[in-house]
Amino acid sequence: MPVDAGRAQVLTANAVSRETVARLDTYVTQLRCWQTVKNLVGPATLSEVWTRHIADALQLRALAPEATRWLDLGSGAGIPGLILAIAGCERPDFHVDLVESNARKCAFLTETARLTGAPARIHNARIEDVIEARIGTEIVCARALAPLTQLLAWTEPLLKTGTVALFPKGRDVQSELTEAAQRWRFVYDLLPSRTDSDARIVRVTALSRVDS
Repeated sequence: MPVDAGRAQVLTANAVSRETVARLDTYVTQLRCWQTVKNLVGPATLSEVWTRHIADALQLRALAPEATRWLDLGSGAGIPGLILAIAGCERPDFHVDLVESNARKCAFLTETARLTGAPARIHNARIEDVIEARIGTEIVCARALAPLTQLLAWTEPLLKTGTVALFPKGRDVQSELTEAAQRWRFVYDLLPSRTDSDARIVRVTALSRVDS
């Protein structure tokens, strides 16, 4: 699909203002520029940035439209966290914390957040070093970061205090759920992905340990 056609398709499917469109265009320009010196996304997906990455991020916003405090783990190229922050620019109470341990990726996130005015705070840190301080977050998300068992281990302090998790997963989601159930009791539902018919989004609303 041509890049411009993908852009039009995504913008038609997601209600965003002209100002937000301009900010998303800036994000895409930054991503393509930085990709030449830092491998932020799979090279084969760069031509599909709108339909593969931006649409994938924006669908999470639709699952929690009222949430204003988000946390994105392993942010990498800012998918979904920085895109969510850009989409929330016009909400004065909206904020996204992005956690990324790679300093060069954090440089990309910081500069792009500055250029777009996105309400994002970048944490160049390990997840386990900052998670306790993020209690009170409404939504925690992570894309292509780790198996579900590990994601639940990282986010346990949040999920036990009312935070909801949104974890996009691919076609192996059932095996990940089976593995996670050996260690965790969790309340979840599987939501269809708008961008991949084989993918699902795991929404977790409660968590405890099997041996607790």
